[in-house]
Amino acid sequence: MDGHLLEVKNLSISFTQYERGMRRTNLRTIRDLSVTVDPGEMVAVIGSSGSGKSLLAHAVMGILPYNASFTGEIFFQGERLTARRQRELRGREMVLVPQSVSYLDPLMKVGEQVRKGRRDPASREKSRQVLESYGLGAEMEELYPFQLSGGMTRRVLISTAVMEEPKLVIADEPTPGLHLEAARRVLGHFREMAQGGAGVLLITHDLELALEVADRVAVLYAGMTVEEADSGAFQREETLSHPYTRALWRAMPEHGFESVPGVQPYVKDMPAGCPYRPRCPLAGPECGGEIPLRRTERGWVRCIRRREEEEEK
Repeated sequence: MDGHLLEVKNLSISFTQYERGMRRTNLRTIRDLSVTVDPGEMVAVIGSSGSGKSLLAHAVMGILPYNASFTGEIFFQGERLTARRQRELRGREMVLVPQSVSYLDPLMKVGEQVRKGRRDPASREKSRQVLESYGLGAEMEELYPFQLSGGMTRRVLISTAVMEEPKLVIADEPTPGLHLEAARRVLGHFREMAQGGAGVLLITHDLELALEVADRVAVLYAGMTVEEADSGAFQREETLSHPYTRALWRAMPEHGFESVPGVQPYVKDMPAGCPYRPRCPLAGPECGGEIPLRRTERGWVRCIRRREEEEEK
């Protein structure tokens, strides 16, 4: 699988917790998650709250909480991402545009934050150019974060990322709280980064918006990759393979807002095998065992019943 900018293979993340009586438990939040991003490509990771999307970003960047541990492999430009290499690349070749605008220092002016404190003429000129490229005038440098609108704050966060001309950009839920047009503009900026050669990993719960900009979509459910397909596969339900992905397609406004009974299982109540099994109309006893990813015409899927249906045809 040479040539990938980022490759996450069989990632599992567990958290150590202490319950009543000081009994230690390990909660496996992510199970066997895999995704790749190539240079010049924008890959969207889709999933509802609690599906493990942000944990994926934090694992790649090396900023998981102290009580977290993981297994699996993460490669950047073909080399394994060790903790030391993550520290060297973080904020330079790999940047995270965080979910929360609270990542901006409320006591520091915008210009200083975009320049990361540098004051030399070249850095000042570059920060002005970067801000202008996102529709933010020179006066923006003298403002504090509390003086910005939500859309402006998002663009400032993007500006702090592109100042370093990164090779990998991870955008963690960059559009919450923005009206539709502002959200589209923000995602358009990430699309421009991909067109400029960077790999972009977009983490979002908004499938409709993601399909407007992404090249590929990886679908997470309860911490597991259930399907990965090119964005064109989402034009029709028939070209999607996993029952959960098809349910997401039917839940989109233009497809009828159809919902599926039940909820995503909590990590302590995770069923064996496919986590979608309790809600899946195709589920059978065999879905409780190990279900590996397999190739499809449009990408990958983790589903035994779909394979059986295809073989019967």
